[in-house]
Amino acid sequence: MKKKNKSITCLILFIGLLVYLFTSSSFRTSISNAKANIDNISNKRDEAKKVVSNSDTLKVYITDVGQADSILIRDGNYNMLIDAGNNSDGEKLVKYYKELGITSFKYVFASHPHEDHIGGMDDIINNFDIENFYMPDKLSTTKTFEDMLDALERKNLKYIVPKVNDKLSLNNSNIDVIYVGSDVNDINDSSIVLKLTYFSNSFLFTGDLGSNKEKEILNSGANIKADVLKVGHHGSSYSTASLFLDKVNPSFAAISVGKNNIYKHPASSTLEKLNKRGIKVYRTDLDGTILFESNGKDISVSTFDTLTNG
Repeated sequence: MKKKNKSITCLILFIGLLVYLFTSSSFRTSISNAKANIDNISNKRDEAKKVVSNSDTLKVYITDVGQADSILIRDGNYNMLIDAGNNSDGEKLVKYYKELGITSFKYVFASHPHEDHIGGMDDIINNFDIENFYMPDKLSTTKTFEDMLDALERKNLKYIVPKVNDKLSLNNSNIDVIYVGSDVNDINDSSIVLKLTYFSNSFLFTGDLGSNKEKEILNSGANIKADVLKVGHHGSSYSTASLFLDKVNPSFAAISVGKNNIYKHPASSTLEKLNKRGIKVYRTDLDGTILFESNGKDISVSTFDTLTNG
């Protein structure tokens, strides 16, 4: 009986000690400090993740393919392509993109079915792994278009017709589908318009869209503000209307255009609009391939010859 009473007494004393410790200010301070240290470590870990995620820069290549378009976008190990130049550009594009270490594309877009945008697309399809292939719901009877469809069929790759407001992701980049032409007479107006956002920086790609369809985009209320504008239709006077340009309000403009082309692109009126607004203009006919690099806050530009102009 004495042993039992002694055990009960010890238990009561132990419980009393625990109550004292938990209610003492020093113990509460220790617990609070420990929690703060844990929170601090957690915050530092989150910050480290942010640094890692921002360590790769976004690279946007306006590849020189003469009087044509081919735009390569690289975010970390993920790649995206918009258009593939003329028929004569295909093999050179494949060679150049492979030299950059590219083996696959998460997204490939054929902005619209004109030869100067899909000419080399069969070569791209034949030589790279492609997860998703997009094109507008606009058919063509040209051999170039048929070659592209045949290449897709051989790869058992079905094309996707995007919808306005579709949202895609490419590593740290977000892609918004701004416009997709349907039931249009002018093939140029079937162009897929995309906005790419990388943290605080953004790019707008308009294919060969004409000013009448630019007005539709303005009327839709879409957010088309961008730091970089890939000028529509090689700088044609039929694209890049003043109101549209004011809404985009870019710092940089890129024009993919061939030297001494028969269309006299870019139009002097388009250049005048860009220069009047203090927009820095780069042209593939004068500068070669144009590379925009973004760290998510600032954009740097470099130009060089890539021997991709067929």
